[in-house]
Amino acid sequence: MSARSAPFAAEPATDPPLRRTLAAAGLPATGRYVQTSGWVSRVWVGNEYVVRLNTDTRFSGAYRHEAAVVSLLAGSEVPHARHIAHGEGPDGPWYISERLPGRSLSDAWPAADSPTRQAIIESLGAALRALHRVPVPAGLLPPWLADALSGGPWPAYHPPVVSATLPQVKAARRLSGHDARLLADAADWIKERLTLFADDEPVLVHGDLHGSNVIVDQGRVTGLVDFAEAVAQPADVELDTILRWCAKARDFPPRPDEQGLDETTLKEVPGWLHGAYPELFERAHLRERLNLYDMYGELALHAHHPQPEMREAARGRIARLLSGHNHLDGLVW
Repeated sequence: MSARSAPFAAEPATDPPLRRTLAAAGLPATGRYVQTSGWVSRVWVGNEYVVRLNTDTRFSGAYRHEAAVVSLLAGSEVPHARHIAHGEGPDGPWYISERLPGRSLSDAWPAADSPTRQAIIESLGAALRALHRVPVPAGLLPPWLADALSGGPWPAYHPPVVSATLPQVKAARRLSGHDARLLADAADWIKERLTLFADDEPVLVHGDLHGSNVIVDQGRVTGLVDFAEAVAQPADVELDTILRWCAKARDFPPRPDEQGLDETTLKEVPGWLHGAYPELFERAHLRERLNLYDMYGELALHAHHPQPEMREAARGRIARLLSGHNHLDGLVW
């Protein structure tokens, strides 16, 4: 749900949905904006503002949740885009934020040299440390995720929610022709690891942190964006998406019509992040904790994805994880 940062181009604000949204926010329906594609949003980037219009009705309450989370950041040291306004109109839910200097990490990364890349990741570590120190309401969940965990439709498979991992086995058992042995093994595997989380204190976790949701300029992070999936969970939940992005960057294209980064260019990122924010990596049995976060996501995909081929692919990754292997193999931090 990111505001996809794009190189600025001069383009009048003539799009009717954009004009209606600006008017609803009490902003001049003038100026110059460039439209860029988002995964579940139409996005317009202007000189001062970024305007998003949610086009996926499954993500009910996403912008309301984001606005509430961004309000928690006021007065903190977390770099972020200031919330301007949000609401719902004839074109759907909308959210307007300030435009931050720079562009997305995904856009900036290919041309950056190694020292600049390291500086960016070190700045990201400082931003995450500040984020995880922000007081967070207990049980904070995006509305659609809370609905899913209560038995409603499931439009998203992340961020991980530790307490909901075992229930995903039960959900998968409702599939016709499910693999009973595999799911029994997964349930036992999960139960063996849940004790690792007994003493956790939830913090404010971004929940979808990868190259498209970090804005950078001149070798530093100017803002974390898209807090629509923010949750109260253990701090190392943040690593689930970050390390997945490092290992499988091609699965994270910045825009639907583009390709993700080359994973080989991200091989130093975990180590740089560890150096900048070592506390994030210091939990005992970190690899097993990360494996459980991965199991949550794969079980959710296997149990809920509408496409049979995607459910089957997730089943294969569950089997591989039970054998001790997943996308984290080969990552060094």
